[in-house]
Amino acid sequence: MRIKTYGLAAALVVGSFAASTAAFAQGAECGTIQTTLQTRKDLVSRANSASTAKKKMTPQEACALFGKLQANGVEGMKWIAANKEWCSIPDSFAEGFKADHTKVVGIRTKICGMAAQATKMEAQARAQAQNGGGGGGLLGGPGLTGQFKMPQGAL
Repeated sequence: MRIKTYGLAAALVVGSFAASTAAFAQGAECGTIQTTLQTRKDLVSRANSASTAKKKMTPQEACALFGKLQANGVEGMKWIAANKEWCSIPDSFAEGFKADHTKVVGIRTKICGMAAQATKMEAQARAQAQNGGGGGGLLGGPGLTGQFKMPQGAL
C-alpha cells in the first residue's frame, strides 16, 4: 500500500496548518481548532508509522484510519466555515485545509474500495474451501467430466 506517500503529503500540509494556528488564537473559542488539528496530526502520524512498520496495515485498517481522518476533516471544515471571520483565519489556511481534506477523501475512496474488494475475495475463497475446493480443474474451474477412452492399438 502507498500509505507512506499519501501520509507524508498529508503530514506536510498538517504541519503547515499547525504553524499557522497561532495567528488566529484570539479567544478561547478560536483555540478550539487546536484539538482538531492535533487529532489530525496524530492520525497522519499513525498512517506514516504504519507504512514503515514490520506488520503492514490491512486494507480494512487503513480504510478505518482514513475514515477517521476524513471525519476529522469534515469537523475542521465546519469549524473553519463557522469561525473564519471571527477568528481572522487566513484564506490560505482555509484553502489548504480544504485541499488536504479533498485529497484525504480521494485516498479513502481508493483504500476502502481495495478493502471491499479484499473482503469479497476472502469470502469467495472461504466459500470455495467449504465447498470442497471449488472443483478440481487445472485453473480452479470445474474440471473435466465424462469418459475418456484409451486409444486402441499398439502403444
